[in-house]
Amino acid sequence: MSTQQKNPFDDESHAFLLLINHLGQYSLWPDFSKVPDGWEVILGPDTRAVCIEYVEQNWNDIRPQYSVA
Repeated sequence: MSTQQKNPFDDESHAFLLLINHLGQYSLWPDFSKVPDGWEVILGPDTRAVCIEYVEQNWNDIRPQYSVA
C-alpha cells in the first residue's frame, strides 16, 4: 500500500472550482481550498472533468487579455 499522497489539484475524488482572473485566465481549484485574492469562481463545485471541459470549450487563447490585439 502506498503512503504517497495525491496532489489535490490532480485528485479526481475531490470536487473542483473553476476560477477566472481579471486577465481572463482560468484556474482549476480544489473546492476545499480558499479562493486566492484576484480570482472569482465561475463554475463549481463540480467534477474535475466538467471544469476541464468548460475550459477547453471557452478558453481559446491562453495569452492574458491585455496582450491580445
